[in-house]
Amino acid sequence: MRPALFCVMVLLSACTQAPDAAKAIREVEAAWVKTAATRDLDAFVKYYADDASMLTPNAPIFTGKQAIKDELKPMLSDPSFSVTFTPTRIEVSKSGDMAFTQGSYQMTFSDIRGNKFEDEGKYLRVWRKLPDGTWKAVQETMNSNLPLPPPPNE
Repeated sequence: MRPALFCVMVLLSACTQAPDAAKAIREVEAAWVKTAATRDLDAFVKYYADDASMLTPNAPIFTGKQAIKDELKPMLSDPSFSVTFTPTRIEVSKSGDMAFTQGSYQMTFSDIRGNKFEDEGKYLRVWRKLPDGTWKAVQETMNSNLPLPPPPNE
């Protein structure tokens, strides 16, 4: 094969890699939303890499599937829990093995007093492509668009 032809083929391969990866990640996020609707905790945490970290508001960093599972268990076992999220931006690294999604979420759950709470906000998720070709979330953070409640009266 001629060197010039080889270079063109490598460049074309790189150009198609990012759209294919973005499409795959969009499909994984859509499947994750469907899984969330089942409230199956084990199925939900399968979308995280073993060494993933979750950074939620007003809480420490949760690292590892078990820590994430422990944090999510009360929420996913709540009968009123529901969540949807939609990526509005997907960027894939040139190497094709890392990516991030940015998007919005809507969530319903019960607060500690049992009152139904509805939230909406944004998230940022970092993805890693594993050797088997699957994409797993490795870092995730989210925060609400809702204003903070007023401070309690003293």
